[in-house]
Amino acid sequence: MRDHFEIRDHDAAGRIGRLTVPRADVTVETPALLPVVNPNVLTIEPERLREEFGAEMLITNSYIIRSTDRIRDRVLDEGLHEFLGFDGAIMTDSGSFQLAEYGDIDVTTEEIIEFQRQIGSDVATPVDVPTPPDADRERAESELETTKRALADAEAAETGEMLVNGPVQGATYADLREEAGRHAAATDLDVFPVGAMVPLLNSYRYAEVVEAVRAAKHGLGPGAPVHLFGAGHPMMLALAVAAGCDLFDSAAYALMARDGRYLTVSGTEHLEALDYFPCSCPVCADHEPADLRGFDDGEAERLLAEHNLHVTFEELRRVKEAIRSGTLLELVDRRARGHPAMLDGYRALLDHADELERTDPGSKDAFFYTSREAARRPEVMRHHDRLDRLAAPDDLLLTESKAPSNHAYDAVWRVKPPFGPYPPALSETYPLTAEVPERTDDAAQVAAAAGVAALAAANPETTLTLGHDAWCDAALARLPDRVETENLRTLG
Repeated sequence: MRDHFEIRDHDAAGRIGRLTVPRADVTVETPALLPVVNPNVLTIEPERLREEFGAEMLITNSYIIRSTDRIRDRVLDEGLHEFLGFDGAIMTDSGSFQLAEYGDIDVTTEEIIEFQRQIGSDVATPVDVPTPPDADRERAESELETTKRALADAEAAETGEMLVNGPVQGATYADLREEAGRHAAATDLDVFPVGAMVPLLNSYRYAEVVEAVRAAKHGLGPGAPVHLFGAGHPMMLALAVAAGCDLFDSAAYALMARDGRYLTVSGTEHLEALDYFPCSCPVCADHEPADLRGFDDGEAERLLAEHNLHVTFEELRRVKEAIRSGTLLELVDRRARGHPAMLDGYRALLDHADELERTDPGSKDAFFYTSREAARRPEVMRHHDRLDRLAAPDDLLLTESKAPSNHAYDAVWRVKPPFGPYPPALSETYPLTAEVPERTDDAAQVAAAAGVAALAAANPETTLTLGHDAWCDAALARLPDRVETENLRTLG
């Protein structure tokens, strides 16, 4: 683990951490949202971002500052914190976004890192190459080499106490993302943005965002602070945190307000289409949608931007509390119901349940089975993996019902979908205290059958009988042939 980043709590791959930013002399709690501040257009004053919204860190663009004469001279003279009126930590971007948008910029990594140091940035960024999704592999490999050279130039720069970003590129090639993460982690750089995510985020390709993040983290290792560049919609924060991201930067609050769009945790609404505000933030508590439509464009934009920030920071606090209480994946499950692409992202995350299990706490509050996706959660996998620790008797009944009053078995264990079998002594331990619906779905039954199969494999000499509550054919097909089955409904 890097000395400036300390992890305090875990749930899935999400964590609450402390990022020490020495040049600003502050410690930022993560997950953290960095509002994007355009130095030319202050939609919301940075001082208000800290005092009213709780922003501990923000991000602005050093390339725009350097390229705008009237601003550059002031910032060089006053310093970035004084110019913006913000006493928290400030990260600066380098112009890589402009490079991706316009194809060329007139600055090198050496020059922009030195400029960021001169203006008082707390976290600087080199000029990496954000390779877009779906670029051909040859281009992705070539531009990754350019980014690696930028990281070397940044590592060689005189930066003092200023932290420096080490962007992780690689387009949509998982092996390149992992290689880039491994390369970045081997440098002396400090914070690791997963770059070129905006095109994926804008097109709702959340499953591919998850895959890019997980690949980058394979290379970076567990102790690196990870920044998901360009991610600031409240809808996807829980998913991104559960995938292992620590920092987010949001221009969405201002850009969408400019377009008359109202952010919620389940999607984006247009102000023109709203009759009621489904929110109790200060803006929504004091105004009706018709009020904002009646204001001039500047006032309506400002108020929409304020709402968008309020709902985003509220969701981030909700995510942190979910990590503390061990309910992060339940929150992700709820958010996944807001959009099909979010469900794709959640399912992609669960494809990595074995990785999530390594950092997922062994004990939490009650496990809630709220969808078929819950059958793939790390807790289910962990229970199956631990069944080989249990010594089964010679003749064992596994049942979803209560133990029969008279029987000839050596022992009777319960079976609870999606976990499968467990002895009575474990009935009050997590996650077997799970709250599950009475109408068990096929996914839970199939997962429970996998647990029975795991127990059978670990105890080849045991005679197993399963009493099941009318399991589906797919679940019964998962059972070894030597497991005798009885349909409890047929038995009456």
